[in-house]
Amino acid sequence: MKLKNILAVVLISATTAVLSVWGYGKFLESKSAGIQIDGKVPANYAGFYNNTGMPAGGAVDFGPAATTGTPAVVHIKTKTKARQVSNSGRQQRGYNPFADLFGDGDMGDFFGGPRMIPEQRASGSGVLITDDGYIVTNNHVVDGADELTVTLSNKHTYKATVIGSDASSDLAVIKIDAKNLPYLVYGNSDEAKLGQWVLAIGYPLNLDVTVTAGIVSAKSRSIGINDRQSNAAIESFIQTDAAVNPGNSGGALINTNGELIGINSAIASPTGSYAGYSYAIPVNIVKKVVTDIVKFGAVQRAYIGISYPRESITEEQKKELGAGYKEGEGVYVTDVPADGAAAIAGLKKGDIVTKINGVTVTSGPELQEQVTRYKPGDKISLTYNRSGKENTVTLTLKNKAGTTDVVKTTGILEKLGAELVAVDTKTAAANNISGGVVVKKINDGLLKRTRIQEGFIITSVNDQEVKSVADLDKILSLNRGRKVKVEGVYPGYDNTYPYPLDLSDVD
Repeated sequence: MKLKNILAVVLISATTAVLSVWGYGKFLESKSAGIQIDGKVPANYAGFYNNTGMPAGGAVDFGPAATTGTPAVVHIKTKTKARQVSNSGRQQRGYNPFADLFGDGDMGDFFGGPRMIPEQRASGSGVLITDDGYIVTNNHVVDGADELTVTLSNKHTYKATVIGSDASSDLAVIKIDAKNLPYLVYGNSDEAKLGQWVLAIGYPLNLDVTVTAGIVSAKSRSIGINDRQSNAAIESFIQTDAAVNPGNSGGALINTNGELIGINSAIASPTGSYAGYSYAIPVNIVKKVVTDIVKFGAVQRAYIGISYPRESITEEQKKELGAGYKEGEGVYVTDVPADGAAAIAGLKKGDIVTKINGVTVTSGPELQEQVTRYKPGDKISLTYNRSGKENTVTLTLKNKAGTTDVVKTTGILEKLGAELVAVDTKTAAANNISGGVVVKKINDGLLKRTRIQEGFIITSVNDQEVKSVADLDKILSLNRGRKVKVEGVYPGYDNTYPYPLDLSDVD
C-alpha cells in the first residue's frame, strides 16, 4: 500500500509540474505577442541587411552631391514692366479733370479711365543642362516676364532669353550667352525609390544658393496645380519632404550621386511656405519636353486616344466592372474617341489599361508619365484587361489633331484665322477708345469658334490694353495653352462686349 501511495504522489507531482510549466509557457507567449525577436528579420527585408545583421551601406554623405549640384543651379530674377489695363465698361468712361495736372494714373480709376498695374519683380531658380547656357526652369517662373536675369553661384550675371515653354508640364527652357559652364547630368527618375535620400537645390526666399535634404515620400502624384496654367495639364510628381519654399521653383532635385532626377515645381502648404511636402517634375519627363522645345520649338505631345479618371474610378464604375475588378490594378477607360490610336487598336470603354511598353500603370498619373515620353508616330505596346482576359496590342500614337505630323510653332495670330488691322484714329475717337485691333474678316481658325463678329474692335485681353496688332500678338503669345477673355466694342454701340477665347490647342 505504501508503495502505491508513493507512486501516486510522484505521478500527481509530476503531472502538476508539467501542467505548471506548460501553463507558464502559455502565459509568457501571450505577453510577448507582437514583440520582435532580436536577430530575426521578416521576409520583406531580404537583401536589406548584410551578413553582420546591420543595415547594408554606411552613413550617407551629402557633401559630394551638394558640391556637384550647387554650381549648376542658377538664380533667375524676372521683371514685368508696368502696363495699362482698360476698364470693362466703355459706357462708364468719363473725363478725368485731374489728367492735365497729374496725368491719367491712379486718378483714372475714379473716372473710368485706364488704370496702371505697377512694375512687378519676382525670382525663382533654374538648372544648367548644357555647358553653353541652356537652362531648364518652371514655366510659371518666366511666364509673362519682360526681362530675365540669371545669376550663377559664382555671382556672374547674364541676361537670358526664353527659348520655349510648355504650360501643360510647367516647364520652360531659357538660355544665356556663355561657354564652359557647369551643368547637371540627367539621372533616371524611374529608379527613384520610396525612402531614397534626395537633395533640393535652389534660391528660396531670395537667399543665396541653398541645399535641403529629404526622402522620396511618394511617386506619380497629381495635385491639380498645373490646371491653373493649362487645360491639358500633365502631372506625375515626385513627392519629397525636402524643404522647398517660394524661390525654389525651377531648381534641382538630385540624388546622392549628384544626378538630376527632377525639377522642383510646387509645395503643398496652407500658408504658401514649406509645410511638409514638395513636388518635382520627374527628369524623364523633363528630358522629353526640353528636347522637343529646343529641336522643334514646340512639345511633340502624343495621345493614346482614351479618356480616364485622374485618380480613382467612381463607385458606379466599380459596379459596372463587377467583382472581378481590383482597386489599383490599372487605369479604367471611360471613353474611346473614334479614329484615335486606341480605337483603331480595338480598345473599348470599360477596358482597364495595365501596362505601357511592359511598364505597369495603376493610375492616371502613372499612365500619363509613360505616354509623355513618346511623340506622335511612335509605336508602343499597350496591355489591357477586358472581362478578366489580358490583351496586348501595338498602336501608333497620334497628336491632338489626330495625325502623326510634327507640330511646329505657328504664329498665334495665324491660329486666330482672321484679318486684323489697327483701328484708325477717327474710328477710335468716335467710339471713345484709345486704340485697338479691328477684326476685318474671320476665316477658319480660333475666332470662328467664338461669337465674335466681323467689325469687332479688340481693346483688351485679360484686362491688358490692346492698342496695336503687335500688342495683341504679344499678349496672346504669353497666354498660349490657356483660356483668355477678349473684350472690345462694336462701332456705334455703347457697351463693351467680353468673349472667351480658348487657346488650349495652341502650343
